Amino acid sequence: MDQSTGTWISQDGEARPVLHVRKCRYEVIAGPDDGLVKEFAASIVRIGRKGADLVLNDRAVSGLHAEVSMSEHGYRLRDLESSNGTFTAGMRVRDIDLTPRATITVGQTQVRFVPLEDTVAYPLWSDTKYVSMVGKSWAMRNVFELIDKIAPSEATVLIHGETGTGKELVAEAVHQRSPRSEGPFVVLDCSAIPHHLMEGQLFGHVRGAFTGAINNRAGVFERAHGGTLFLDEIGELPPDAQSKLLRAVESRTVRPLGSSDVVKCDVRMVAATNRDLAVETNRGSFRSDLYYRLAVARVEVPPLRDRLEDLELLIEHFAEMITGAPHAPMPENFLERAKNHSWPGNVRELRNVVEQALTAPSLIDMGGDGTRGKSLWSIDTSIPFKVAKQHFVDEFDRRFMTTLLKEHDWNISAAARATGVDRMSVYKLLDRLGIDREKD
Repeated sequence: MDQSTGTWISQDGEARPVLHVRKCRYEVIAGPDDGLVKEFAASIVRIGRKGADLVLNDRAVSGLHAEVSMSEHGYRLRDLESSNGTFTAGMRVRDIDLTPRATITVGQTQVRFVPLEDTVAYPLWSDTKYVSMVGKSWAMRNVFELIDKIAPSEATVLIHGETGTGKELVAEAVHQRSPRSEGPFVVLDCSAIPHHLMEGQLFGHVRGAFTGAINNRAGVFERAHGGTLFLDEIGELPPDAQSKLLRAVESRTVRPLGSSDVVKCDVRMVAATNRDLAVETNRGSFRSDLYYRLAVARVEVPPLRDRLEDLELLIEHFAEMITGAPHAPMPENFLERAKNHSWPGNVRELRNVVEQALTAPSLIDMGGDGTRGKSLWSIDTSIPFKVAKQHFVDEFDRRFMTTLLKEHDWNISAAARATGVDRMSVYKLLDRLGIDREKD
């Protein structure tokens, strides 16, 4: 493959899919680290002063400043909302295609980006199933292979993905494939707990600790002793709880509210978020030291719109779960219509639609143009109110911006002027919603 391609898939001699990742060299040509050269063979490389892949001793560089990602389409440079910005070709950039041998400027440092001929081959999971997950796309097989590598260790894991992509299933797979599989798997949804109750949920309390505390209550750390603690949507954790969580993770001890005694807790920590915590650390809304402690191993769960080849397999999987019988008949053209939908609620939304298709097929209305029918706007009371509300807001934003940009031939400046929205706000909205001209 030529150097304009960052990753690609091939088959090895046993017909096992293999992900090829190009090695890239980062040459510091100006700044405090002038002369530093590093090579990486990773789909994402982060540049920053602390906790990054390419670490720079430049005071003008943020902790996690920018990242370069690779795909079959090439390379992208993204600023992580750094304090002083990221520049290339004399322009300040937020998210841009990166050309080979381009110079990236962060702070007082200039870095030349050089793709190499050498590549590293990463075998992908050979099956379409892994624990309770299914997927035949290379993106999901890569996730399965990664989980299988990190699960046997004691490393903390940070799972990132949009709402509804199946982050809890990834956490369960890490637990099931670990030496702790016989221990408890305890889940705490940080987005569903009021801030003033968070510390008690995490660390527990003793009788009399506060009004209404009539009995001792163990927190999730104690309940997960000997097993795995999964903190879902950890990006919603309030600042005061973040510092206490960091101490608990590092010391493996907790102090219940109202108690002077310290309780030892042998737990493996797995966390998940739909936020970009690297960006949140630059904003100051998430502690950088907690982020570094959690992101020892990172798993990125792709949105459903980026792996539509998994639709048929997922539909069959959900239909069998719901009916208890394989090959349950679906409404006519259901798969074709599903392929034209953007699935903002991801796999969770697909499961709900499959269930409705099996129980009330007359209500399903997925137009060929990908618009949502009323079944896709149905209320899902199994998820927190805040999450359900965000689904509706995100879908409105996605529809509005996609229609607006099509009307203006994807000219973002013209679209921003027409609707009275700041151009940078449009960029942020497109990034949050995952809207891309090639896909949408």
